[in-house]
Amino acid sequence: MEYTTLGNTGLEVSRLALGCMSFGSSDWREWVLDEEESLEIIDRAIDLGINFFDNANLYSQGESERVLGKALDGRRDEMVVTTKCYYQMDEDDPNSQGLSRKAIEQELDNSLDRLGMDTVDIFMAHRWDYDTPIDVSLKAFDDAVRREKTRYIGTSSMWAHQFADALRTSSELDLERFEVMQNHYNLLYREEEREMYKLTEDKDVGVMTYSPLARGNLAMPFDEFEDTKRGNSDPWAHDYPYREGGGSEINRRVQELAAEKGVTMAQISLAWILHKEHVDVPIIGCNSIEHLEQSVAALDISLSDSDMEWLEEPYEPLPIAGHE
Repeated sequence: MEYTTLGNTGLEVSRLALGCMSFGSSDWREWVLDEEESLEIIDRAIDLGINFFDNANLYSQGESERVLGKALDGRRDEMVVTTKCYYQMDEDDPNSQGLSRKAIEQELDNSLDRLGMDTVDIFMAHRWDYDTPIDVSLKAFDDAVRREKTRYIGTSSMWAHQFADALRTSSELDLERFEVMQNHYNLLYREEEREMYKLTEDKDVGVMTYSPLARGNLAMPFDEFEDTKRGNSDPWAHDYPYREGGGSEINRRVQELAAEKGVTMAQISLAWILHKEHVDVPIIGCNSIEHLEQSVAALDISLSDSDMEWLEEPYEPLPIAGHE
C-alpha cells in the first residue's frame, strides 16, 4: 500500500479510501452487502494496508456506520474514519436533515454512537445547505472540533464559489475550516477540473474523489453493465451524464487499453485517477474481495502521458452532476 498526507491535516492515509456506501443492509439498496459480507471486505482491506474509511449517516440509514464500528473495534487508533451529515435521517423529524446547529450536533452524536467512537477523524457536510447561512454551520462544526468530537471538518460536492465562500468565512471568523473536499470525479465526469481543483490546490485543501468508476460505468462495457444488479437498481448510475459528451468512446478506449495491458477496465480507470496530482485519494466501493484486491493492484499500473491523453481526448463538457 502507498500512503499520502491528506491536505493540511497531517493525516497519513492510504492512497485508496474504502467507501462504505455498499456496506450495511440490502434492505436499503439491492446492491448493498449485509453485515457478514461487509465485515469480510473491511477486514481484507485492513490486511491490504488500507487505513482510510469513508462513511455517512445516510448509508443504509446508519447501519453502515454500525458495521464499520464493529469491524474497527480494537484497532480504531490505527484507522482514519470520516462520516457525513446533511440528508434527512428520520422522515418524521425535519431537523434530522440539513446543516443547522441542531442537525449537525445531533447527527454527529448519533453517528459516533453507531460507530462506537468518541471522536471521528473528519466530519463532513454531505452537501451545501441553501437554507442555513454558512457561518451558522461553520460555527457548529468549529464547536464539534473544540469539543473533540471530530478532529477535522470537510465537505462534499458544491460549486467552487460556495466552497470559496466557506473558506473565506472561516478565515474571517477565526473558525476551523473545511480541510477536505470530497467530490465527484472520474474519466466520464471531469467538470471539477474547471474551477474546484484550481481552488483546492491554491488553498492546500485535501481532495477525496467519489465514484472513480462512475458507479460501475467504467468497470465494464456499457452493454454489460446493464445486466448487473447495480446497473438495474442504482438510479444514479443512469441519471448522471456518463454516456453523454464522448462517454461511449471513453468507455471503449478504457476497454482497449485494459486489454492491451492485461488488466481490468476498473484498474485502468483507477490508475488514471491515481495519476492525477490534484487528487489525494480516490474512494473505492467494493462488493467483493476480488474487486478490492484488483483495486489495490491498480496502484502498480503505470500510464504514460500518451495513455492519459488518449483516454481523455474524447471528453466533452457535461451538465453539473453531484451537487444535489
